[in-house]
Amino acid sequence: MSMTEGTATPRWVDRVLTINGWVVFLFLYLPILVLVGYSFSGSSTVGIWGGFSFQWYRQMFANEALMDSLRNSLVVALISTVVATVLGTAAGIAIDRYRRWIGRRSFDALLYLPVIIPDVTMAIMLLLWFTTINMALGLNTIIISHIAFNISFVAIVVRSRLAHLDPSLEEAAMDLYASRWQTFRRVTLPLIMPGVLGGALLALTLSLDDVVITQLVQGPGATTLPVFVFGLIKRSVTPEINAVSTVMLIASMVLVFVSLGFQRRGERYD
Repeated sequence: MSMTEGTATPRWVDRVLTINGWVVFLFLYLPILVLVGYSFSGSSTVGIWGGFSFQWYRQMFANEALMDSLRNSLVVALISTVVATVLGTAAGIAIDRYRRWIGRRSFDALLYLPVIIPDVTMAIMLLLWFTTINMALGLNTIIISHIAFNISFVAIVVRSRLAHLDPSLEEAAMDLYASRWQTFRRVTLPLIMPGVLGGALLALTLSLDDVVITQLVQGPGATTLPVFVFGLIKRSVTPEINAVSTVMLIASMVLVFVSLGFQRRGERYD
C-alpha cells in the first residue's frame, strides 16, 4: 500500500466536511443575502416582501442628511488612506530594512497595538488625547483617528510584501552606482507596489466601515455614513437601511477583492 493510499481521507469524512462547509457558508452569508433581497422590496415594513421595487434606493439618494454623511465618509477615507499609506509604507520599510536603529523592537511592538487592542479602548485613548490638547472634535479628529489605526494595517501588508522581496536586487542596483533614493524609486517601490496598493485599499475599506472610533471622536456636523446608519437603526428601522447597507456591503467587498487581487498579483511576480 502506498503512502498516498494509506493517508487517503475516508469518503464519509469528505462528505461531513463538505456539509459542514456549506452550513458555515449559509450561516455567515444567508442573512446578508436576505438583507440584499429585501432592499428591493416595495413594502414599507422591514422583513415583508412587497414586490420588486427600487423605491428605497431612490429614497436613499434623495436623503440629504445621508448624502452629507456619505461625503464626509469619502473625505475622511481618502485623506486618511493617502496619509496612512505613506506613513505605513515608510514604517514597514524602516522596520524591515534598517534593523540596527535604537528602539526598533519597541516601535515594532507599538505598531501592532491598533490591530490588537479593542476599538473602544483606542477610541477612548484618542478622545482623551484630543481633550487634553483642547482640539475641537470634527472631521479633523476623525481623519487623525483613522490615520492612527490604518498605519498599522498598511505597514503589516507592506512588510509581508517585503518579506518576499530578494534583497540582492537592491544590492545590485547600488553596485551599479545607484543612490539609495534611486534604488528605492526604481527597484524597491515598483516591486512592493502591489503590497502598497493592497494596504491602501484595506485602509480605505476600514475607514469607510468604522463606527466605534468615529462615533466617539466625531463632532457636530461631522457624521460619517456608518455612524449615520447606526443612528437610523436606534431611531427606527425602515427598508431604506437595507438599501444603504447593501451599497456599503458591495463597496466594501469590491475594495477587499481588489486589495487581495493586488497582493496575489505581487506574489505571482516573486
